[in-house]
Amino acid sequence: MTDAILPDEDNRAIENGYFKKGCNPFAQTGRSKLQNKRASLNQQIIKQMRMRAGAENLLRATSNNKVREMVVLELSYVNSNLQLLSEELEGLNSSVEVYQNVQETTSIPLIPLGLKETKEVDFSVPFKDFILQHYSEDGSNFEDEIADLMDLRQACRTPSRSEAGIELLSAYFSHLSLLDSRFFSHTGQMGIFFTWYDSFTGMPACQQNISLEKASLLFNMGALYTQIATRCNRQTTSGLEDAITAFQKSAGVLNYLKETFTHTPSYDMSPAMLSMLVRMMLAQVQECLYEKMVLPGIRNEFFCLVRMAQEAEKVAHTYEQAHQSMIQQPIKDNVPFFWSTMARVKTTHYRSLAHYFVATALLDHQLGPRDDEDKQEKALAQLYDSIPSGHSPAHILKNKEERRRIGKAHLRRAILAQEEAIRCQSLCRHLRKLDVLHDILQAAHQRSLAKFTENDAEDEFTDHMDAPDIVPKTEHKAEMEMPASTKVKVKDFFHKLGPLPIFSAKQRWTAPRTIRLHTEDHDLGFTLKGDGPTQVQCLDPSCHAAKEGLKEGDFIVAVKDTDCKWLGVGEVMKLLKDVDEEGVDIQVVSMMDSGLPMSAKSATYCGGIPKTYSMICLAFDEGDKKARKVTKKPSFLSWGLKNKQKSASTLSLPTADYPGTLPWAMQRSTFSSSNNNGALY
Repeated sequence: MTDAILPDEDNRAIENGYFKKGCNPFAQTGRSKLQNKRASLNQQIIKQMRMRAGAENLLRATSNNKVREMVVLELSYVNSNLQLLSEELEGLNSSVEVYQNVQETTSIPLIPLGLKETKEVDFSVPFKDFILQHYSEDGSNFEDEIADLMDLRQACRTPSRSEAGIELLSAYFSHLSLLDSRFFSHTGQMGIFFTWYDSFTGMPACQQNISLEKASLLFNMGALYTQIATRCNRQTTSGLEDAITAFQKSAGVLNYLKETFTHTPSYDMSPAMLSMLVRMMLAQVQECLYEKMVLPGIRNEFFCLVRMAQEAEKVAHTYEQAHQSMIQQPIKDNVPFFWSTMARVKTTHYRSLAHYFVATALLDHQLGPRDDEDKQEKALAQLYDSIPSGHSPAHILKNKEERRRIGKAHLRRAILAQEEAIRCQSLCRHLRKLDVLHDILQAAHQRSLAKFTENDAEDEFTDHMDAPDIVPKTEHKAEMEMPASTKVKVKDFFHKLGPLPIFSAKQRWTAPRTIRLHTEDHDLGFTLKGDGPTQVQCLDPSCHAAKEGLKEGDFIVAVKDTDCKWLGVGEVMKLLKDVDEEGVDIQVVSMMDSGLPMSAKSATYCGGIPKTYSMICLAFDEGDKKARKVTKKPSFLSWGLKNKQKSASTLSLPTADYPGTLPWAMQRSTFSSSNNNGALY
């Protein structure tokens, strides 16, 4: 079973552009079949959980002994089914060979993350009701936008294993922050339930909080990066570089998820589990870095062997850290046994390679007259925390017997570590199926045995010594990387509702009112400010507009039949040029909360860290001296009269296209959200 797409007529739909880019729900691949099986298992698990909950409730409620006996029997049956389903799900998480590159025949398989499954969500009715109640607009006018949103979410359930799939998830993540500000008020609930299943246990988590949707999407983004990494061809330098980059981005996404969403209801997104996953991703980065170094071959030279020994020990050290986090409670009960065993196997395997390289350096390379003695002494001194047998590095390098004795000690440790790796592999039934892993371990073991036999003398009766530990050291440290692909520009689906800083869920508005404007001595009796929407200021209480019901601070949302939510002062002025004796109708809305729509300091959030930005700036004409006011001159309307009572000011409003996940076009961090919802779970 591979990740190659099998022939299927449904693939023509992709070519014809029927599905969104980065999504192929009908792709018949080994990976897609596993994901479909995961979804089926999740449904079976939740069914058994409901049966168990009902049986436990009945057991507490009844006192009839016969009924209790039947319930206890039913509970044992349900628990057995749950155990079998859990083992089957663990098997899916252990099926790493499906995700590997089809050309991989000589590399140890890497571990990918499976995608979280979710239920479908219907935004239609709740969004239409909210648009009508909150924005006083007909929700049926936004049916196409709601349908596009639901199609995007559905596409994110089956992302392709490529950069297009990452961009698809990133686009939906950017839209979620816009939706959060547009529809999800913290004072009430929308009635939309987001349900996501644990990637390891299949347990469902259901909340009305959109933060669960954001966190689960980030998890899937990190998981998709791991699947991209395992697909890379690690027999080439470019393939290894791609795998390194993908694993680093996966670690960056998962680490951001851990720091931003700290109280998640699903255990696979808990801080402890995410910390373990980050360690595992960094260990796989270090392994790929090591493979990139050995890909051209290892020269049989003293300094090269010593350097590669420390590089191999560094890989073993990172896997040991990952393994230690896997065997801690309660992570141990949720992580597949395959994962912890594989981490243990790789720890012992790469440690054995480190000891083999040191043994080869000591046994095959004697100090000669042309060798740099000081450089070799320094390299040997940095190899250990303490020199074995209490001798100096110079004594070991010059003494042939001492080099041979220490070299054989390293070979013994290499042989023992390789035997331990083979034993650990035999303990896990899923690992036993990996023939390539078995062949690599056996080859390394036979090589060490042959080297030991070559340097073993029958008449040698010297005392055996224990080889010292090797100090891990690397020239290329594994580091997390925040993916730039998350900074995608998306256009708000509900752009027609108006600029997001003004028309958001946290602002309460009156229904639009129609005001008939008339000029009095070529003056409308008020001034305007703002770059979309325009706001009424300096209203003359005795003017005709004020008598019609216009209030200071009202926003003009329409002039005649023209929507003005995104129009600035100049554009609204052009629409008001034709005000005659009959007047012109405008529609205005008033903010129900007292005060200005935004204070002089507006708190926003960048990457979960609160920051304060000034959102008020003065609006002047080209000379930066005169405020804009509606008045009439002999030939045309002008805004040049100076207001001596109040200075005109305007809000800094966004453009139609929103960069990243926030409405204001300012420099953003990789993941930003309009609300700090990390502690809302």
